[in-house]
Amino acid sequence: MDDRDPKAQFPAEQRPGAVAATGKSLDRFIGNVIRELRLKDNLTIAEVAAQAGISRGMVSKIENGQVSTSLETLSKIAQALGVSLAHLFRHYNMPSGGAQLVKNGAGMEVVRRGTRRGHTYHLLAYDQGPRKVFEPFLITMDDASEVFPTFEHPGTEFIYMLQGKIEYRHGQQTYVLEPGDSLTFRGDIPHGPERLIELPIHFLSTIIYGSQADE
Repeated sequence: MDDRDPKAQFPAEQRPGAVAATGKSLDRFIGNVIRELRLKDNLTIAEVAAQAGISRGMVSKIENGQVSTSLETLSKIAQALGVSLAHLFRHYNMPSGGAQLVKNGAGMEVVRRGTRRGHTYHLLAYDQGPRKVFEPFLITMDDASEVFPTFEHPGTEFIYMLQGKIEYRHGQQTYVLEPGDSLTFRGDIPHGPERLIELPIHFLSTIIYGSQADE
């Protein structure tokens, strides 16, 4: 196969990210990274070898994980490819990750005490384990006639306005919130909507409980 061919592909288990995850050798991982960068720039092995000042055979062996080489040689190859030496190692042994994605409209709808019509909470993250650390909600209000209760809970609450206009009470103070405004307050002081000024209202509310939160 012509080593200039940009369509050359690696088997899934040999891609740089997959190599670290399956515990294959560092030599194989580095070789795959170098090959991927070379093909991305549409370079031949001969061109990389000439730029790095090493033989074509050595570059080929490095790409195929057939030889362990010095950091000095890898540095020359990295320079020939236009990247730093650290760039070759950046994904090695990277943790696999495990973020929770909740698609638009798929948040779990929950009911808060005292709320009835026109007041919807969608929980945007859940299954956090035996002790809740935080709860992010997308809150929608579209009925100005509803009388809203006050809430009290442990931790700190952060509100960020997305749409509409609301007067929000915390203790003895009220605050008018518009799109782009944010409000942070202690959750154990009575708080809640005081007046819906402009409908519909959408805002994000994140309650941060901390490590001592009750189940």
